[in-house]
Amino acid sequence: MSDLSKNEIQDTADISPTALKPWSALKKFGFRVLFIFLLAMCIPFSPNWYKNVLTLDWSRPHYRDLYDIARFQPGFLSLFGGQRNRDITDSPDGNAASGKDKKNSVKIENSGKKATANTVALPAKKSFLADYADWGVALFIGLLGGAIWSVLDRKRKSYHELYYWIRVVVRYRAGIGIIGFGFTKLFPTQMPYPSLGLLNSNFGDFTAQKIYWLSVGIVPWYQVFGGVVEILAGALLFFRKTTTFGAILLIAALGDITFVNYAYDGGVHVYAFYFVVLGLFLLADDIPKLYNLLILERYTVPFRVYPDLRKPAWKYTRIGLKVLTFLIFFGVMTYTEIINFKYDPYKQPATAGVKNLRGNYRVTEFKINGQVVPFNPLDSTRWQEATFENWTTLTFRVNRPVLIDPSNGGGSPMRDIQRTFEISGVAGGQRAFHYYADTIDKVLYLQDKNVMALRGQAKNKAATAEIKKPDEWISKAAWAHIGNEKEMIDPRAWSTRRDREFAAQPKEIRRNRMVLHYETKDGSKVLLTGLNEYNDSVSIVLNRYDRPYVLPKSTLNAGKY
Repeated sequence: MSDLSKNEIQDTADISPTALKPWSALKKFGFRVLFIFLLAMCIPFSPNWYKNVLTLDWSRPHYRDLYDIARFQPGFLSLFGGQRNRDITDSPDGNAASGKDKKNSVKIENSGKKATANTVALPAKKSFLADYADWGVALFIGLLGGAIWSVLDRKRKSYHELYYWIRVVVRYRAGIGIIGFGFTKLFPTQMPYPSLGLLNSNFGDFTAQKIYWLSVGIVPWYQVFGGVVEILAGALLFFRKTTTFGAILLIAALGDITFVNYAYDGGVHVYAFYFVVLGLFLLADDIPKLYNLLILERYTVPFRVYPDLRKPAWKYTRIGLKVLTFLIFFGVMTYTEIINFKYDPYKQPATAGVKNLRGNYRVTEFKINGQVVPFNPLDSTRWQEATFENWTTLTFRVNRPVLIDPSNGGGSPMRDIQRTFEISGVAGGQRAFHYYADTIDKVLYLQDKNVMALRGQAKNKAATAEIKKPDEWISKAAWAHIGNEKEMIDPRAWSTRRDREFAAQPKEIRRNRMVLHYETKDGSKVLLTGLNEYNDSVSIVLNRYDRPYVLPKSTLNAGKY
């Protein structure tokens, strides 16, 4: 009557003859293609993924260690030197900004020196199909494999048991992936509350992507709700009886994210739609039954065929793997996300800034090479306003175009200077400099956080040369006063991942730098003197002021400062 093996059981008392009849040749071929396609979509092929798993230090984990296990997607082109699609965590590294780009450049004057800036930084638009090129490769593998399989396995009448196992693979892949996605919202670090520098920026200077991310960031409890929905969807997918509900939640949540990223050019549409496809596969078998029950109001008996997993070896293996999955992706990940949220939020610097300097400042006096530059909103050298954040960032605005960092400011950098959410997607001359503070000699050593802006200096080989060994622009005596950056955050946030990254020599281009001495009594008035990024002598007087914001302060603040 059927090809059900003796070790298969089904979950209903009534077996539908229609369900057990042999599959058509077209259905069998379609399943073979789909089976291989889904395996190609759900199995990581990147060597770095396996390296991360094998080298993970479980005694001192970082949230990103687990997130990197959960977040992979098809990347066949990258295996052959192609560029993978951006995902939710991407941020350009230093080398990405070192390419020569002379289009749309304009020359600007800086105290007698010429610099180049580029008003267009967004990457070239790719076609819709190009975004899904890796999926096309997976489909080609599926078609080729399905054809070969059809030749070698002509006598098989159906694939009930293999259908069960591919559903298991997809359930766990989607569940683990969406849980990793959801925890960055449950503890709102994915879309941070705006910094003072961002709050002071003009709305028209934000990219569409930045506007959306900030719109969610200003309502952190809504972001938490989104995380709850995504984590709940993942949890439901781990159980056969709740898979349908989990798939519906998954499709709804990630479908919305897919459309949002298309509308706001968020760059996460491929990764989000990846989960929608997995959810649709899991739900597809139930759609006719739900239609029959809810729309046609007919008596409906769901039909499933399961392998017999009652033998002790299968039973305890299944339970053990499920317990291990929950322990890692609910237990360990919850702990690491809490630590990340409280002490080391991945999109904003974790090191506390100089307390006396924090706040918004008016630039009441600005001298360059001994000459006073009066306030003029059209001047391309004078600072218009300045802000010292709670962390080690100084932001200021000048009337000079800069190359926009088009990323979402994500990624997994341990170094504060590489955390760029406060500058990514912001135009209008907004500058952000990371600083090391020598609080003994009262000196700030600042570097430009926007490495994309250095594209405009492509002719300056010294500026774009990759740093292959540490230079000594900060003296050893100053470093003794500054301390070890790796240990400047709460010890509870220290991890092996952080140790490894700080032990490795950073590979990035030479950034714009400033060295400024600061004088202040209580922070209400600050005098900055020293050299700017063009080696001009500057003297800047800042007066702190309280700027009222209509936006209420966040009740969920990441980081400890």
